[in-house]
Amino acid sequence: MQNQLSIQYPKNWLDVLQLTQQSFEEEAKMAMAAKLFEMKRLSSGMAAKLVGVPRVRFLLNLQRFSVPMIDLDEDELLTDIENA
Repeated sequence: MQNQLSIQYPKNWLDVLQLTQQSFEEEAKMAMAAKLFEMKRLSSGMAAKLVGVPRVRFLLNLQRFSVPMIDLDEDELLTDIENA
């Protein structure tokens, strides 16, 4: 069983943005998933599932939304390097 989210938006947005309804809704879904991933509310796998794409494709698309694939602070990065 799944829940559904419905968002209303003006019809003229599609013309203004020069997008089809399907491409606008896919982009909006990706933007939401990317933001939830950035906020560490969803894992990359969960976010990819939300969008309906493979995890690697989701991660590669993050750059379109200026969201880093990996968000490590300096200490975490140094620990990872030491453990490599």
